[in-house]
Amino acid sequence: MEPFSTQTSGFISLLASQSSPFPDCDPPQAVANSPGLMKPASKRKWSTKEDLVLISGWVNTSKDPIVSNEQKITSFWRRIEAYVNSSPLLTGSAPREWGQCKQRWGRVNDQVCKFVGSYDAALKHQSSGQNDDDVMKAAHEIFFNDYQAKFTMEHCWRELRHDQKWKSVFKSRDGGKEKTKEAEEVMAEDEVRPAGVKAAKAAKRKRHGKEVAFDQIETILAERKKISQQKILQLLLAKIETDLTPNEITLKQKLISELLD
Repeated sequence: MEPFSTQTSGFISLLASQSSPFPDCDPPQAVANSPGLMKPASKRKWSTKEDLVLISGWVNTSKDPIVSNEQKITSFWRRIEAYVNSSPLLTGSAPREWGQCKQRWGRVNDQVCKFVGSYDAALKHQSSGQNDDDVMKAAHEIFFNDYQAKFTMEHCWRELRHDQKWKSVFKSRDGGKEKTKEAEEVMAEDEVRPAGVKAAKAAKRKRHGKEVAFDQIETILAERKKISQQKILQLLLAKIETDLTPNEITLKQKLISELLD
């Protein structure tokens, strides 16, 4: 009688020699080719038209007082998913899932907020001979220098630029750029100053020269602080209220209070 180990070895060899029920497929292929199972969708780029519909869906849904205050984040994004997929502008396009909408919006919001800062910087240094096209070109250059990448979402920025959250701090000269308080004060001073009193002018310039320089520095620092605060507030306002931490809520309220004063 053969030893037990020899019998076991022969039995295993017999099983190994039999053909597999999936001879031509490894496990991943077998799953992918199984009937009734869908292959995972490949990553699909967002078109300009899809971006604009997504932005419209986010703006309309976020401004709904009932939705913004009471609905949870999943329900919020499912409403946007329904808005995007039911849009007549996207008839014939493959539907988007709410997770894809949420991820794309995060990208759009981040890039547009950054470009708002670049555009404000370009407007701030706009000379009298520059038009809107020159400002836009300068804004793209500032963005590229700051982030080492081209800004490819100008269509999104143009759609959001007039909304309070993404509105520029400065105005274009072509659109009647408002005069600063300092310029108005200088003009008023020139109107009341007696003409031809050269000595008085010279004395006044000398006396106020250092004060004016100091005031200009303070003005520049105040503007930079304000722009920084506005960027932070824009990011906080873009978030759903339920996603904010207690510290973020406190910061948000503080910034709103300071910027409104």
